[in-house]
Amino acid sequence: MTDTLLPAAPQPLEKEGDGYFRKGCNPLAQTGRSKLQNQRAALNQQILKAVRMRTGAENLLKAATNQKVREQVRLELSFLNSDLQMLKEELEGLNISVGVYQSTEEAFTIPLIPLGLKETKDVDFSVVLKDFILEHYSEDSYLYEDEIADLMDLRQACRTPSRDEAGVELLMSYFIQLGFVESRFFPPTQQMGILFTWYDSLTGVPVSQQNLLLEKASILFNIGALYTQIGTRCNRQTEAGLQSTVDAFQRAAGVLNYLKETFTHTPSYDMSPAMLSVLVKMMLAQAQESTFEKICLSGIQNEFFMLVKVAQEAAKVGEVYRQLHTAMNQEPVKENIPYSWASLACVKAHHYEALAHYFTATLLIDHQLKPGTDEDHQEKCLSQLYDHMPEGMTPLATLKNVHQRQQLGKSHLCRAVTHHEESVREASLCKKLRNIEVLQEVLSAAHQRSRLKYTQLREDYDLLNLIDVPDIISKTEREVEIIPPQFSKVTVTDFFQKLGPLSVFSANKRWTPPRSIHFTAEEGDLGFTLRGNSPVQVHFLDPYCSAAVAGAKEGDYIVSIQDVDCKWLTVSEVMKLLKSFGQDDIEMKVVSLLDATSSMHSKCATYSVGMQKTYSMICLAIDDDDKTDKTKKISKKLSFLSWSTKNRQKSASTLCLPSVGVRVAGPPVKKKLPSPFSLLTSDSSLY
Repeated sequence: MTDTLLPAAPQPLEKEGDGYFRKGCNPLAQTGRSKLQNQRAALNQQILKAVRMRTGAENLLKAATNQKVREQVRLELSFLNSDLQMLKEELEGLNISVGVYQSTEEAFTIPLIPLGLKETKDVDFSVVLKDFILEHYSEDSYLYEDEIADLMDLRQACRTPSRDEAGVELLMSYFIQLGFVESRFFPPTQQMGILFTWYDSLTGVPVSQQNLLLEKASILFNIGALYTQIGTRCNRQTEAGLQSTVDAFQRAAGVLNYLKETFTHTPSYDMSPAMLSVLVKMMLAQAQESTFEKICLSGIQNEFFMLVKVAQEAAKVGEVYRQLHTAMNQEPVKENIPYSWASLACVKAHHYEALAHYFTATLLIDHQLKPGTDEDHQEKCLSQLYDHMPEGMTPLATLKNVHQRQQLGKSHLCRAVTHHEESVREASLCKKLRNIEVLQEVLSAAHQRSRLKYTQLREDYDLLNLIDVPDIISKTEREVEIIPPQFSKVTVTDFFQKLGPLSVFSANKRWTPPRSIHFTAEEGDLGFTLRGNSPVQVHFLDPYCSAAVAGAKEGDYIVSIQDVDCKWLTVSEVMKLLKSFGQDDIEMKVVSLLDATSSMHSKCATYSVGMQKTYSMICLAIDDDDKTDKTKKISKKLSFLSWSTKNRQKSASTLCLPSVGVRVAGPPVKKKLPSPFSLLTSDSSLY
């Protein structure tokens, strides 16, 4: 993913605006949410202390042999377990403090569940990154102090993101920046010694690892959590606000699903695959609930077909919450999911199932089949409302028979009242839900409405004639979906771009220290060509030119020329730079891969495109001569640059590449024969 975000050339890092804090972050904003996060952080510290004391007590119990000591330790251990349980319950109370995250607009709606941000400890990158820059890249690490400081500032800002799109972009930019940092400084086979600590957002238990994957996974979790907080903050009294709520929860589901599929071995409970699957279901359920609210926002017309639609939409919301409640009660998430979350899922499942039966009862009781009514359409809608009609009933006969419609409608009202009573009972069993006033008001109002309608129609013998009505088939016209995170829309500049293109200068490649090559252009020819984009590689090196004698090798990467950084320069830019020195002595610094086979192309594969085997054989012959006679004095007669016309004609097969004819300017030479280095491929240039 990070390869697609590489800049074409180093760009100056964008400076922050006149504001003191980075965009998307405001750590001094004393909002209810920030105070809640501070309370969560303090609880995390207390839980950490309790866990450490419990671990010490357990170790002492294993080591102690004296019976009195063991009894005393058991007593202390019971107190510690009790304190730890109380702290976790207090943390659960913070997790269900939905009122803090809700919209400031007064609304008669059931609250939605947001996720709290994961807390972390400070991390110092400076020492480790400086050592790695000096050791691996052989560069002065003090030249990168500002870049390291920018990275640490960005991480610090991500601990207090603002609850809007700017905060999401801040977290995404740090996540992408971590991809650059991982590629440059974290070899896959080496631990860097940086300890990352993150607290579980559900249990408060800390997790520490010397692995950047924990950092990346935790940032992804916080992106999803921030989307949930944005969704709960939207004004659900307007169509635009509800659409923003649906979009935010779909994006939260996409981020959490991406986290589940990408990071499969995270040691934190809240990021385990099973827990993330439940959280994704919860986000989609809340998005579906907001979709239902959007349909009902303009009012529900007391019209047959509209009531059929709303009943099935309500049944859909009840179904997804029923599935969510079932998933929350499965192992292993059952032990770590907040009890209040599972209770609220159960409450909503009963509530929306009750609404589905209420709207179905209304369409049966309030709408009689009259002459001129579209019977076929109503019959079709009623038949699609159930999986099967009650025993002894058919859709058309029920529509025409007033008594059957009344009995079926009252049976639906009875089911609605039953579900409402169950939702009220579930809410009363949970202490946290009992304290949410708006929830109690919504449940009570819906319950009273169904009871009132049933009371108006109830007759003495109804209990004997009630029909066992089937469940209503769930259906929605606006199916919610997972929206994957769109990291490509966030523009990020690699802080450490001065190290060179990431495709070449990365942590998984080992380099020789930079070597200084002093050479001059002999009669306008340097004796080698260049290839590649950035950085440029030495290619087609004449083994007898001054650069080769000075130590240059084929495949060397040019990092600087006369102290001018060349790591980001292209072939044409390096050519222009070399031409500017003319006949003067040139100092060129190059580096080589310690494992040349990992980056250099095979000669046979490279040359077989436009050359015959003759050229490769000549190269091999020269290599053999060099190996067998290292003490032999170098003679210009053996250079490729001094071939005779006769030899050139005999070896015409070696000169079959199309000529480009790019040459560094130099003094005119009389009757100089064409050099094979002037016959280049399309991705090379001559010097």
